[in-house]
Amino acid sequence: MSTAISPTAYNYKVVRQFAIMTVVWGILGMGLGVFIASQLVWPELNFGLPWTTFGRLRPLHTNLVIFAFGGCALFATSYYVVQRTCQTRLISDSLAAFTFWGWQAVIVGAIVTLPLGYTTTKEYAELEWPLAILLAIVWVTYGLVFFGTIVKRKTKHIYVGNWFYGAFIVVTAMLHIVNHASLPVSFFKSYSAYSGATDAMVQWWYGHNAVGFFLTTGFLGMMYYFVPKQAERPIYSYRLSIVHFWALITLYIWAGPHHLHYTALPDWAQSLGMAMSIILLAPSWGGMINGMMTLSGAWHKLRTDPILRFLVVSLAFYGMSTFEGPMMAIKTVNSLSHYTDWTIGHVHAGALGWVAMISIGALYHMIPKVFGRQQMHSIGLINAHFWLATIGTVLYIASMWVNGITQGLMWRAINDDGTLTYSFVEALQASHPGFIVRALGGAFFAAGMLFMAYNVFRTVRASNPAEAEAAAQIAVVGAH
Repeated sequence: MSTAISPTAYNYKVVRQFAIMTVVWGILGMGLGVFIASQLVWPELNFGLPWTTFGRLRPLHTNLVIFAFGGCALFATSYYVVQRTCQTRLISDSLAAFTFWGWQAVIVGAIVTLPLGYTTTKEYAELEWPLAILLAIVWVTYGLVFFGTIVKRKTKHIYVGNWFYGAFIVVTAMLHIVNHASLPVSFFKSYSAYSGATDAMVQWWYGHNAVGFFLTTGFLGMMYYFVPKQAERPIYSYRLSIVHFWALITLYIWAGPHHLHYTALPDWAQSLGMAMSIILLAPSWGGMINGMMTLSGAWHKLRTDPILRFLVVSLAFYGMSTFEGPMMAIKTVNSLSHYTDWTIGHVHAGALGWVAMISIGALYHMIPKVFGRQQMHSIGLINAHFWLATIGTVLYIASMWVNGITQGLMWRAINDDGTLTYSFVEALQASHPGFIVRALGGAFFAAGMLFMAYNVFRTVRASNPAEAEAAAQIAVVGAH
């Protein structure tokens, strides 16, 4: 039977490439985040130059951490998981290589164009039309590789993690293509195909589902593979995972209008977004509980396994931020939180606590396996990284909660004669200590990524990729 298996059973090369670039882009994206957070503490850091202002660098920061860091983590883990769970090689090595180089080209394009001010001005969709087209081509190719691999699987069953990855790939393509519909007027300028409130509605249908599918559904695919693997326990409830999947993808797509409370969007659309957001709490917590309960009988491993700690704490942050989101979607709560730093804190509870920490845990699990090592170079460094990431995230979120509620209360305070009690500048002054703590929290998190980079470098330097390929060969032959 072994003769039917190719000498290298899995394509680990593309997984290794994306895994390394996840770390590289993570450091650049998070380092830039610390820099722009510092600009809010010390405005002189703008340097009086147009391309280093907060308004130019903030979209570059979001693109680097979402699409460069988060995207590379999703590519790396999905290519790894789909091969392992389907017990077959990726359907095309050349198409997989194209997705790697194409994705890096999109990111480099963002690094060049965004600081120069070439932007659609749509949040998380700032890239102008030539880059948006390249991104769409790369993404469709990604879908072909992923689903083509599932079609040629050696297993009868499609593991639940692949359902989440598959949904994230399909819906992200739909969101990107529809929201980027535009009329180009020059090589670096286009106008949206939609106008007014319709444009806002389409943008936040995209914007919230960039969070809902790119930053949640894809990473849940990661969770459903790496948490059971690292805990060495089966997923707590397979039935719950299927309910979780269908409920999540049915409800999430409707939640976007909660970004547009108290705007020109029709009130019924705002209320629909609010209602769907509240209902969304159920599947979100179903997934979080499923992940947590997988550790039944394995909780003692948290004492000695910092990789498992990353994965479990990420689930705790996922549970917290998916409780906070529906609460902030309620109109009365939103009237206080809207446009304040509370929103920034909420986003980073999900981005740092959930997305980054589960990605880091998954990479620490996966990198030794694809580089032919028993484990990472240093468990002590993983421990140090864990505490830097956790403390940094808590400092970030807490400072933004305090700032956000302070801002919301100051902005709505009025005197007996109906005039505003505080000026905007007074609210800004009150926010300054929170800005300092936020920058400090971000610096802690980014410092942890430097520890990770050194740990990965030492692991890779001592690696034996041929050994990893041989282990994959044995695994596939053994499965047959």
